[in-house]
Amino acid sequence: MATDEQLALTRALSGDGGLGVEESTLVSIIGKWRKKPEHISSFRKSFNRLFSITGHIEKCEDDHMQKLVIEFSRFHQITVLWAMHPHERDARWANQVIHKNHPSSILVEIASTRSAEELLGARKAYQTLFHHSLEEDVAYQVKDSKSKLLVGLVSAYRYEGQKVDNDVAKSEAKAIHNALKTAGANKIIENDEVVRILTTRSKPHLKAVFKYYKELHGKYLEEDLSGDALLQQTVLCLDSPASYFSQVINSAFKEGANHAETEGLSRVMVSRSDVDIEEIKEAYAKLYGAKLADVISKKTHGYFRDSLLSLAGEARA
Repeated sequence: MATDEQLALTRALSGDGGLGVEESTLVSIIGKWRKKPEHISSFRKSFNRLFSITGHIEKCEDDHMQKLVIEFSRFHQITVLWAMHPHERDARWANQVIHKNHPSSILVEIASTRSAEELLGARKAYQTLFHHSLEEDVAYQVKDSKSKLLVGLVSAYRYEGQKVDNDVAKSEAKAIHNALKTAGANKIIENDEVVRILTTRSKPHLKAVFKYYKELHGKYLEEDLSGDALLQQTVLCLDSPASYFSQVINSAFKEGANHAETEGLSRVMVSRSDVDIEEIKEAYAKLYGAKLADVISKKTHGYFRDSLLSLAGEARA
């Protein structure tokens, strides 16, 4: 029969039920089992997911071991990201989209939720790190219909004042609707007028455009863009970044979340902790009916959990 310590160690190394590992449990048991090889041997025999009998030894299963490597690395990764200059972080994330096939939505996120100066700083950092401009790499590497939108977004230096011409905003809301009727949701990303509006207008102006679109046509623009996920994400990032970031966070917690989705949790928490985490917490509670801190506490483990709570301003006592 497994002891309480064996059960605790099994839970700590199971890799189930959340992200990260319970480092403090592991350290405690390592100390308690010092000079007690029979305890470790018994544990290996009982934990058949991590070990299997092969010849005269209990062999580590490669698949589960690789999963544990990922879980152990989460705290290391979030610590390095936190310490890194924000412009370098954004530049490296952008490079991973372009050269390592990470989701294009990360480029949209960076280009659409940073201030004009923050995006310019990321572009300068990209040149320093990778000896190309971000714009040229996006234009050269992205060959499909997304290219025009992404190049426009990463090249933007938006006006950041509050002045809005409501007549122009209403006209552009109509222009977007007409483009949707003509091209359809699947092709609108190729429309030059729509790309111009989304990549050059100020965020207050775009909020007015989106408001007039709803007033004039009875539906939110995101609803009418259901055939193009990247354009949907662009509009959401520009109109309601807190809602967008809440969705990214929640995707990391869902059953069967893939690697890109779980990585999004660290990316959002590190990059938004000093910016708009309070708005994100409010949006998360509104969208999902739960406090973000409670979900983090339930779905993550160990130092990774504690880091996320600290970044959310919810450090444990």
